[in-house]
Amino acid sequence: MKRRVPAIRALALIAALAAASGCETPVLVPDEPRSQYDRFDAIRDQRAPSYVYDEFGSRRPNIRQRLLTGQ
Repeated sequence: MKRRVPAIRALALIAALAAASGCETPVLVPDEPRSQYDRFDAIRDQRAPSYVYDEFGSRRPNIRQRLLTGQ
């Protein structure tokens, strides 16, 4: 039992550090280009929006339109 206490404390410390590291700046920011063609699309006002609102009014990432190729 005495051997488990330091292991549990170490595990709790690792979990706390992992949770605290989640409060950093986002990896993908809206101002950075998404691909090598993003600047081209943005200049011609053909850029897909980053987020869309679903039928319930919740904001969701617009993954489908951003991954589709342009016509």
